[in-house]
This record gives sequence, C-alpha cells and structure tokens, in this order.
Amino acid sequence: QAQLVESGGGLVQAGGSLRLSCAASGPTFSTYPMGWFRQAPEKEREFVAVISWGGHRTDYADSVKGRFTISRDNAKNTMYLQMNSLKPEDTAVYYCAARRGDSYSYSARSYDYWGQGTQVTVSS
Repeated sequence: QAQLVESGGGLVQAGGSLRLSCAASGPTFSTYPMGWFRQAPEKEREFVAVISWGGHRTDYADSVKGRFTISRDNAKNTMYLQMNSLKPEDTAVYYCAARRGDSYSYSARSYDYWGQGTQVTVSS
C-alpha cells in the first residue's frame, strides 16, 4: 500500500531547469529521511541528494552541488528536487526514496520505500 510517485521528468536542453516531485501515500513520511537517486544506462544507481525528516539538513553529491536543491513539504507528504543548469551528464532515471530511521543515508540499500522513477533527458 505504501507508494512513492515521481513526476516532472522530461526532455530539456542543456542549461535548462526541471522540478521533480515525489508524492507519498500510505505511511506518514513526515518523520522519514528521504533522498533522490539516479541511474543512467549501464551505470550503477548513484546518490544525488538527501534531506532530514524536518527538512533542516541536506546534502548533495559533488556533481550536483550548487545546481540542485532538495526540499520537502511534510504537510503535503511531498518531496521536491529543483534542478537548474542541467547538463547532458544529468540524463538518467531519477528515483525518490524514504527510509525508516532517525537520519538520512547515502546508501541506496538502506532505503525502504522507492518510487518507480521518472526519466530526465538533457540534450546538447
């Protein structure tokens, strides 16, 4: 019954912006650390960004620092990823995730709930 659903992916030219959303249903996610991960073809799934349960602490992969912003609205059970200055290297399927715990993790294997992913394609 627990479900995470991503939206907002699509095709964009290099230098453009996209805003991804992740809507949660089922358990209350207001106290769960959450994060974004991505996976490109023939690549391993990699960490992108994480956010604490209260939204006051965040961290980012070096490749996206200064360009991406993670946020959450616990009243709406929704998490966001604002992506600016997109590069072709950002092309991937993006997944949102949540974990049962007191703090966020950089390891995908530690997350308990996953969305089905949304495709982001950045053209040159």
